[in-house]
Amino acid sequence: MSDNIDSLDMDLASGIAAFESKQFSRAAGLLAPLAEQGHAEARYRMAIMAQNGLGMLPNPALAYSYMKSAAEAGLGFAQHGLGFMYMEGECTDRNPAQAVIWLRKAADQGLVGSLTTLAMLYEEGRGVERDLDEARRLYRLAGFDEV
Repeated sequence: MSDNIDSLDMDLASGIAAFESKQFSRAAGLLAPLAEQGHAEARYRMAIMAQNGLGMLPNPALAYSYMKSAAEAGLGFAQHGLGFMYMEGECTDRNPAQAVIWLRKAADQGLVGSLTTLAMLYEEGRGVERDLDEARRLYRLAGFDEV
């Protein structure tokens, strides 16, 4: 059993390394089996590759499915990615209210990009009631001193 876990960890580490070094075809080959088994980190990276056609043909449905499952598993970057998909209408229908929900989950994990994007949505009143005080609070949390 531990040999199997070590092998999975090694495949994940190798897949992430291939992804980070932009060897997307190799990354897809290593990560696809792990994504199929439900591994959130693998699903997140497969979602990015499927969304952008990196190492595979673009596949918006697969990208959305993998991003959503990784987000539901609690992976902050996937929560941000899913929020962005909803915000921009990429790989799914545009849904600003859902974007806010997922960006808030990622922001709660301290992701600065999510805090900033959420602040912008509050500033513009997209997906939420316009609230400049909340926008300023979020911008400050993201590290902006003067807003």
